[in-house]
Amino acid sequence: MPESVILDPDGLQSLIERLQARGYRTIAPTVRRGAVVLADIAGLADLPRGVGDEQAPAHYRLRPTEDERLFAFAAPAQSAKAVLFPPDELLWSGRRTPEGGFSIEPGEPDGAPIALIGLRGCDLAAIAIHDRVLLGRASVDTHYAQRRRDAILIAVTCGTPASTCFCSSMGTGPKPGSGADLTLTELVDPHRFLAEAGTPRGEELLAALSSRPAGPEDSDAAEAVVAAAVAAMGRALDTEGLPELLSAGAESPHWSDVAARCLACSNCTSVCPTCFCTSIEDVSDLTGELDERHRVWDSCFSREYSRLHSGSVRTSVASRYRQWLTHKLGTWSAQFGTAGCVGCGRCITWCPAGIDLTEEVASLRELAAAAAGRSDTVPTDSDVLED
Repeated sequence: MPESVILDPDGLQSLIERLQARGYRTIAPTVRRGAVVLADIAGLADLPRGVGDEQAPAHYRLRPTEDERLFAFAAPAQSAKAVLFPPDELLWSGRRTPEGGFSIEPGEPDGAPIALIGLRGCDLAAIAIHDRVLLGRASVDTHYAQRRRDAILIAVTCGTPASTCFCSSMGTGPKPGSGADLTLTELVDPHRFLAEAGTPRGEELLAALSSRPAGPEDSDAAEAVVAAAVAAMGRALDTEGLPELLSAGAESPHWSDVAARCLACSNCTSVCPTCFCTSIEDVSDLTGELDERHRVWDSCFSREYSRLHSGSVRTSVASRYRQWLTHKLGTWSAQFGTAGCVGCGRCITWCPAGIDLTEEVASLRELAAAAAGRSDTVPTDSDVLED
């Protein structure tokens, strides 16, 4: 089989139909209520044909494009996290029995396997992080494992990054890395997709579709898409020595400056594709006959999240923002071997105060450099003695 092949739009439709015939839920980007979101689709017609987006700090708008591309937008409003690791998960339910006891039923995920179509490189990298966090430790998240085990991942190269994107700084895009069953790069004139299999399952899917071998002109066009996207990247993040910078800056006055703007609303953690903090909620019906235990998303921006027996550990917004940023870009590496940020830029787009993670890191670097410069000019004992 060729290393890469060319599919026309009908070939992509055929892929969707084949997945559905095998019992897969096909989840892909589609337009809902003025945003591109991941949701169930019936076919090619549900994809955002001719739809682009504008993203900036605290700004998101859809816009028409000049062509018929299906993936002419940057990161969707929500990532695959909400599909594989839902915001509200039933763990178990208990019902009172006539004998005066309780019967316990475990919560079970929807049994249909999932095919995620149109994943960006940043979101594919985020899934790899969740695999490490939720599957690779002693306590495996069984619901995530069940969804992930049979999931098919079909990634698409991002050709139109937003002004808030910085995936190239994090090494996660714009072309998706490893982990996808199939990777597509959308090309125009004529409209087609360069398809590459990343797993044996991907090879089997491609073999069942009508395609032609990719020629040099197709490969060159795909490389041009990636190069143009890198050049158009809206943000950059200097990752050199980042964990050390954040650790040394724990008492920086800059955290108070950020806190003066931060609303502690947790929008950033809600849209972040890698955040995985949760809490447990127990609920019962009015009759007292039914109890349920749910796992729900939580956020380190909540004062209650760090509550221990004697009170909250992080009472100030400054301490909570510092915890989020230093964990995401610093201590996460020590825990899991990689940064907890994939450069999708959603935290910038969906922050109502327009706080920009990349700018905050740059400010911390400037303050650290200024402090180092001042320390270099402080007289030493030998200097004083010579005077």
